[in-house]
Amino acid sequence: MATQNWKERAAAKKRQQQESIPKEWVLTNLPDKSQLDVSEFPRTCGLLTGREIEITESYVDVILDNLAKGSWTAVEVTTAFSKRAIVAHQLVNCLTEIFIERALARAGELDDHFRRTGSVVGPLHGLPVSLKDQICIKGIESTMGYVAWIGKPVTKNAVLTDILESLGAVLYVKTNVPQTLMFPETYNHIFGRTLNPFNRSLTSGGSSGGEGALIGLKGSPLGVGSDIGGSVRIPSAFNALYGLRPSFHRIPYAGCVNSLDGQISIYSVLGPMTTSMNGIKAFMKSVLSKEPWQYDPLCVRKRWNEDEYRLLDYNGGKQLCFAVLWDDNVTMPHPPVLRGLEMTKQALLRAGHKVIDWKPLYHPELYEFVPKIWGAVGDADYEVATKLSGEPIIRKMALVEGNLDTPVEDTIHRFPPLNLTAFEYWQINVTHRELRQAYLDHWRETAAVTGTGRPADAIISPAAPYVAPPHGGNWNAQYTTVWNTLDYPACVVPVGARVDPILDVKKPRDSFYGDGDRRNWDSYDPETFKNAPITVQVVGRTLEEEALVGISEIVDQALQTYKSKL
Repeated sequence: MATQNWKERAAAKKRQQQESIPKEWVLTNLPDKSQLDVSEFPRTCGLLTGREIEITESYVDVILDNLAKGSWTAVEVTTAFSKRAIVAHQLVNCLTEIFIERALARAGELDDHFRRTGSVVGPLHGLPVSLKDQICIKGIESTMGYVAWIGKPVTKNAVLTDILESLGAVLYVKTNVPQTLMFPETYNHIFGRTLNPFNRSLTSGGSSGGEGALIGLKGSPLGVGSDIGGSVRIPSAFNALYGLRPSFHRIPYAGCVNSLDGQISIYSVLGPMTTSMNGIKAFMKSVLSKEPWQYDPLCVRKRWNEDEYRLLDYNGGKQLCFAVLWDDNVTMPHPPVLRGLEMTKQALLRAGHKVIDWKPLYHPELYEFVPKIWGAVGDADYEVATKLSGEPIIRKMALVEGNLDTPVEDTIHRFPPLNLTAFEYWQINVTHRELRQAYLDHWRETAAVTGTGRPADAIISPAAPYVAPPHGGNWNAQYTTVWNTLDYPACVVPVGARVDPILDVKKPRDSFYGDGDRRNWDSYDPETFKNAPITVQVVGRTLEEEALVGISEIVDQALQTYKSKL
């Protein structure tokens, strides 16, 4: 294996992928590469019928309702989303594995069951669900962007795969990731680079960037990504989606392939990405109904709690108090991000809620902790996989002379080895625990200033210090990683706006927090980021996913009402 030409193996896998696309769905009228915004192309390309456009532009609750009533069949819903997914792939290169015939056979079985019994198989009956490449499906490869893993179909479903199928979901495509997963952008030597559908000169984010771009083009109503430092929320933010990062061990991870396997200070988690808050709730409620702790030994034994969702501990959702993190005192966000925060503040105030400022505590220390954990063994994890094929480790995502298929070659370590003793590593974890304790105390003490008698009900935060940046420009994931480090669940909510060079002008600054802050500010030009979606991140407390979903719905509704009255 090691002596084979890795480029030839990658090219053969890419050809195999192309051959899995139904020939009648290959388009000859694709927009020119100079057309940056392709978000409306799937509905006008001519491949989808009017009914299929209606299906693919419906939210999860509408789709499930029509399937349960028999108004739509699982086969026609699967066909509609499969066609749109293939269109999306031709526009932004978002897929890895394509298995539509298998999906249609499964959909046919669901329709047969419905015709015989008049009832659905489960709460996700007939719903197409896309999966990030690392989530294993029996008989299908999970290369995770590594050439060495080509030609090795997995022999067993991941626990979540089994659960989704038992709920009635139809799996039909898997989506692109960066090699190693440990990038907030999406590129690997096998499948190439995924683009942002709202501006193809910008990144779709990562590491669930294929999911973000696919769902952004409505090629999937609901997908599953993973998140160790923002990999659900960053592509959700960059593609105008709703995306939830749950707490450690709330959603089963067993049976997935992964990077940094064995690192247990900051766990990767699986979470939903979708086009509406009802999709987030449907995923969480249905998956937890299957008692995943029976199948994954790390899963927390906690059923979906409807009282928590209805916010019984949060005044029933009436006159909540939100704390806005305007910046982390490390990197000031760009003007569009600040506008999104201000829109959210005004929307919440008009809805009758209270808003205070959140004072960041120990953010630099929390940021310093992360590379010590992820880099404790340097690049050893990546080298195990790449040495088997001879492919180079991708170390940067920047373009070479504008070529989307060529990452910058560099010999720098992704994470320089720290050469720590076991005892020294333990001390890093002691510091981690102390920082979590200090942040918990800090949050609790906000009860003195909220005016509700409770601590702040949620934090409103940027998802990044910028909206989707140009390829190679997503270098700062601190606004998401901080919540992974603290194990706070967080949900991205679109504000319903995009970058506007007239509204989002660059203002001069006299001082900066440091070189990174200056670098970020210097990178901003409203024309460069034009049309990129603007979102916010709603942050809750550990293992309170139900409350966070309920609170995020309140934020979402406030923003929609606010926008309608502008």
